[in-house]
Amino acid sequence: MKRIGIAGIILLPAMAMADLTDDVRCREIGFSKSVENRNIEAFRSFIDQDARFISNRPRRGVDEIAEGWSGFMAEDGPRIRWRPMYVEVLQDGTLALSRGVYEYIATAEDGTQSRTFGSFNSTWRLNDDGVWRVVFDAGDPWARQATDEEIALLDADDDCRE
Repeated sequence: MKRIGIAGIILLPAMAMADLTDDVRCREIGFSKSVENRNIEAFRSFIDQDARFISNRPRRGVDEIAEGWSGFMAEDGPRIRWRPMYVEVLQDGTLALSRGVYEYIATAEDGTQSRTFGSFNSTWRLNDDGVWRVVFDAGDPWARQATDEEIALLDADDDCRE
């Protein structure tokens, strides 16, 4: 039998929490990539059945949320991407908050592009099947441009498997 010292007993929960935090971070990035790749089925797979997304109005459930995001799935539609800056997981390991920066790019009829930035909050729930899914999501545009650090976060490579 392997013996674990007191330091190991103290570190095990912290290591497990770090793994959960990284799992949620990667789910958030995968969620964004589903939209970046305009893949509606992948997008739907990240959304909890009881989800609520708030933008210009509340949208409830996978179907209504997917319909509300359908413009991002069209080849000529606006583009959006986001990355988490902060991820916090509750001690029981079943609920998490992800907060970060997003970039929204729209193209006008004359071909000019507008680029705006904002922040988002996503609440993730660990489902019975062991998969994290979004239950609440909201974002707010900024009146300012993103900082170099925020743009670097959007452009950074990730180490996620999704």
